[in-house]
Amino acid sequence: MKNDRFPDVRKTIKKPIMKTEEIKHLFAQFELVASEIEGVECWSAHEMQRLLGYGKWENFGKVIQKAKEACTNAGEEISDHFPDIRKVIEAGKGAQHVIEDIALTRKPKIHKLTPNH
Repeated sequence: MKNDRFPDVRKTIKKPIMKTEEIKHLFAQFELVASEIEGVECWSAHEMQRLLGYGKWENFGKVIQKAKEACTNAGEEISDHFPDIRKVIEAGKGAQHVIEDIALTRKPKIHKLTPNH
């Protein structure tokens, strides 16, 4: 017997499906804001916050914190994967401010390989 008070959830939930063009556009945006620090490709966490649609730094900061915890749980050094950086941003009337930021990379900090690697 069908219960009208509780409709089939599978029929009411629509899964978002990203189209190929949307994915290509988002990828292009990521590549446009990439920078390089000491030879390592990276992204400003503040830039990624905006690209990923987080309105508040505090909300994205929670995501970063969870990623740092996962890094620690995996036995990795947080500073190798999430180095703190300072970034100069433009303010009104030509003023500039220095803000704290985090460099996000595709790969961890590059270490010299030992003969065993």
